[in-house]
Amino acid sequence: MAFPPKSMADFGEFGKMFADMKLPAMPDMEAFVSASRRNMETLTAANRVALEGAQAVARRHMEIVQQSMAEMTEAVRAMSSMEAPQAKAAKQAELLKHAYERAVTNMKEISDLIQHSNAEAVKLLNNRFTEAMDEVKALADKSKG
Repeated sequence: MAFPPKSMADFGEFGKMFADMKLPAMPDMEAFVSASRRNMETLTAANRVALEGAQAVARRHMEIVQQSMAEMTEAVRAMSSMEAPQAKAAKQAELLKHAYERAVTNMKEISDLIQHSNAEAVKLLNNRFTEAMDEVKALADKSKG
């Protein structure tokens, strides 16, 4: 067929060509917009959960630092009042052991906070992904029928 068409009859042939083609059905735009909105809401919720988790970690970390500084100040004060070197050495060993145990406990607590926050955010995203795949399947089934 020549372009531009020479007569209106050529347009008829052009239309017939498209009528014979099997084009996929147009998606339900309302469903598409609604799904996109739910995707954005889920991403926003997951980001909020991650941000709240990061803030909780930062707050707890600051509390740990403050607690450690207070304990260290008290330890220095207690050590300065001792006179016998053996007593100081025993006290230092005790303080070191306590500090190590506290550090391990604090690291585990921070790790648990991060892990919980991440798991909650990923759960939101996974749930939305599953819903989105169900929606796509429903739209595909709808377009077949």
